[in-house]
Amino acid sequence: MAACLFNITWLLSAVRQDFVCMNWQPTTDHSQRMARAQLMRSIREFFYQRDVLEVETPLLSRGTVTDLHLSAFTCEFNFDDSGQSLPLYLQTSPEYAMKRLLCAQSGPIYQLCKAFRHESAGRWHNPEFTMLEWYRPGFDHGRLMHEVDELLQETLHTAPADRLAYQQAMQTYAGLDPLTASHTALVDKLPILNINIDNASELSYDSLLQLIFSTVVEPAIGQDKPCFIYSFPASQAALARINTTDPKVADRFEVYFKGAELANGFFELASPHEQRERFKQDNALRSEAGYPQAPVDEHLLSALEAGLPDCAGVALGVDRLLMLKTGASHIRQVLNFGIDRA
Repeated sequence: MAACLFNITWLLSAVRQDFVCMNWQPTTDHSQRMARAQLMRSIREFFYQRDVLEVETPLLSRGTVTDLHLSAFTCEFNFDDSGQSLPLYLQTSPEYAMKRLLCAQSGPIYQLCKAFRHESAGRWHNPEFTMLEWYRPGFDHGRLMHEVDELLQETLHTAPADRLAYQQAMQTYAGLDPLTASHTALVDKLPILNINIDNASELSYDSLLQLIFSTVVEPAIGQDKPCFIYSFPASQAALARINTTDPKVADRFEVYFKGAELANGFFELASPHEQRERFKQDNALRSEAGYPQAPVDEHLLSALEAGLPDCAGVALGVDRLLMLKTGASHIRQVLNFGIDRA
């Protein structure tokens, strides 16, 4: 019996080894690699023509995002000057470091870099991915939407994009007002929209809104040309300012095209006090959900104390952009080596 178990164990090990050996190859072909190189050149030329400076910031940070819906990879730095092991976080976005540059009067800047999010891989997401992020001092989110639209027209040859307020989109496609509907009304709306989940009443208000938006609204918009959704509920402001005219909404936008959420942009919050409070609120939500506390980025808060110029910023997924450009149906088709072959 022992010999039999040994043979089975050896056989399974050999099968696994053969599987690994067979999967050394990239999942792209050379035309995809050429297309990526061309796209990166086009992006850099776009910003060169507009006098926006390319910058680099660290991939590792002592602080990380507090957002309930984002999870960062962690690692240990064993050679810190303190003599103690120091936890470091792979960036989910270069946002905090780029804002520190803006506070140091960098002017308009952009970055093409790797970002990392500790989430499962899928059609549109790989835990390690390429991000384009840029910031425009003197712009608000409306003006930045126009520039994002220009980039999409340049790289994807799209028609000028549609624009819809979040409230208008939800009223049109889901038949509800997201700024006034009660929690009970949202729960009661789910079966009418053919959304059937257990324990729906236990979801938060914003989770219900996000469920309805992703299930009903997203498939209905941005099919023939990109669609900007703007003026998200203030409770979903993230790092955007609250609108000064209508405090129920935030100066935030997202861009959708052919089923992909391509970009997320803000008229950037500049108040260090409000930013610290939002970090605290995020961590309170993380505690309620049973998640570990995320260390606040004190470098960012100190930079905001020095003064962030009025600016708008946006993060755009380059791999998703390349998928749309080449007609790829899965992100692995535009990555040389996805997480399953890393």
